[in-house]
Amino acid sequence: MLGLAVFGIVWAWNATNGVDDVAMDENGWIALGLGSFFSLVIGCGLMALMFFSSRQGYDEAADPFRNKEQK
Repeated sequence: MLGLAVFGIVWAWNATNGVDDVAMDENGWIALGLGSFFSLVIGCGLMALMFFSSRQGYDEAADPFRNKEQK
């Protein structure tokens, strides 16, 4: 998992530094960092809500393919 994270960071660094025609100032980097961070937070939060909703049984009525006798 750590190797995949390092690979992603190295790839992103090379991808952003490989473009010489476009310059991004510090405000752009701040916006990119904040946007990435909040996208990750929202994505993780929604996945957690889906997990807990499934565990508590709140979505059973919305699933017409689930057999009700399996409980």
